[in-house]
Amino acid sequence: MPTDFVNFRSTAYFSSLICDYLDEKPDLHQFYNRFPHLDNFKEQLEEKAQSTFVSTTQRRVLASVLKKQYAHIDASELTTAHIESLKSEKTFTVTTGHQLNLFTGPLYFLYKIVSTINLAKELKAAYPDHDFVPVYWMATEDHDFEEINYFNFKGKKIHWEKDSQGAVGELSTEGLEAVFKLFSLELGQTKQAEFLKTLFKKAYLEHDNLADATRYLANELFKDYGLVIIDAADAELKTMFIPFIENELLNETSFKAVSKTNEQLSKNYGIQVNPREINIFYLKENLRERIVCENGIYSVVDTNITWTKTAILEEVNKHPERFSPNVIMRPLYQEVILPNLCYIGGGGELAYWLQLKDFFNTVQVPFPILLLRNSVLIKTEKQSDKLEAMGITNQDLFLKRDALINKKVREISNIDIDFTPQKKHLQEQFEALYKLAEQTDKSFLGAVKAQEVKQLKGLGHLEKRLLKAQKNKLAEQVSRMTDLQNDLFPNQGLQERNTNVSEFYLEYGEALIPHLIKNLHPLKSEFVIITL
Repeated sequence: MPTDFVNFRSTAYFSSLICDYLDEKPDLHQFYNRFPHLDNFKEQLEEKAQSTFVSTTQRRVLASVLKKQYAHIDASELTTAHIESLKSEKTFTVTTGHQLNLFTGPLYFLYKIVSTINLAKELKAAYPDHDFVPVYWMATEDHDFEEINYFNFKGKKIHWEKDSQGAVGELSTEGLEAVFKLFSLELGQTKQAEFLKTLFKKAYLEHDNLADATRYLANELFKDYGLVIIDAADAELKTMFIPFIENELLNETSFKAVSKTNEQLSKNYGIQVNPREINIFYLKENLRERIVCENGIYSVVDTNITWTKTAILEEVNKHPERFSPNVIMRPLYQEVILPNLCYIGGGGELAYWLQLKDFFNTVQVPFPILLLRNSVLIKTEKQSDKLEAMGITNQDLFLKRDALINKKVREISNIDIDFTPQKKHLQEQFEALYKLAEQTDKSFLGAVKAQEVKQLKGLGHLEKRLLKAQKNKLAEQVSRMTDLQNDLFPNQGLQERNTNVSEFYLEYGEALIPHLIKNLHPLKSEFVIITL
């Protein structure tokens, strides 16, 4: 199974912020704690161990909550051992988070978790006196149902039609029978297809809500690797976060710190998220809305719920589970309740984490190491053979369609379609005309310049016409190239952001995840191309 790598920057699919972070540009050092080099985890371990937020009591609460959440799950011995080990001061976590996408959503759900599992293994090998637990944090309190209620399968969208309000984790799985029937018809009758049908049925038709369904699904896929899945929408866990909820409500701490960071970061980069004055939602059945404060009165947007300062603090202490952190506060919540060393996420996630360092410093919580998850392009052997026959390299694949076609047409044409030498020769001729105009009448300089621009433009137009003619002449080759790139980059986007795991499971079955475990190296900051 050949594996190749492409630099993230050269793919042109990642922002300048993320590429500069991977290059460890000095201007970005102030926005993160430590870069994810293996040696840097030693200091991160020491810093987290000294934090007051990984006390024996908190560790026991965490382990106890996880045991309750796994009460009706067939956990592996390794996962069970990992949960028990969290009580020990020698155990730390590496964490990734993801929405509750229907049937995993895009492929990068797998890559996030495999990156997390493999990093835990690397850390154990490097620091054998400690234990490292891979954690998948389910985003059960999100309320953007439209982002998660579908997945793509062989160019079709498998969609779950349902009205949704409040946190998606509590959403009833009622109505997924129709999705199951539609999906089953698409899958066929192979052994791999039957596995996928059973997995979907047991996850979504035998569990009452989306959180339980997703926990079952992720556990079935990754339990052999000791993955621990956490649902942080829990009263006992939220109790540990009460001081930070109170601070946020009374002092608008995150707003002040993140706004200051955004001023600095925005000088060179786009801003991923903007903080609100209060970055906490109020959460009840069928409700997750922002909390605002005006004239000393706290209220929940689009409701009649209001409190005085005293009343809302009383509500926080009685019902902390009703206070839900938004995208700004959720990372802090994670780092308060987990003995965590590293967060693994995609480019968009790391972009907003890079806005939070000063906020973490303000509230005196250790800031985790940030690691860009593995990105992967999977090719079949047949596709790989076709690409080789057409002379298309892995680097070529990441070109936009027109750029790829133009490049390959130039390469395979029996005539030279590159007019660069002619343009250079023309410019040299005009240099002589400029000198002549300088010596005779400088008023002619403008006319000479206009003529140069006109003739260069004409050459460019001729070059385009010739290239177009060659494309037509080589239409069959162009069509094959286009079809192949479309297969690997659906809708001109990354495969991992579009294709569902089911397509590849149909092809490779139970060998798929072991292949990924074997070939993804989280600390190697390059885009992975795997031929299966």
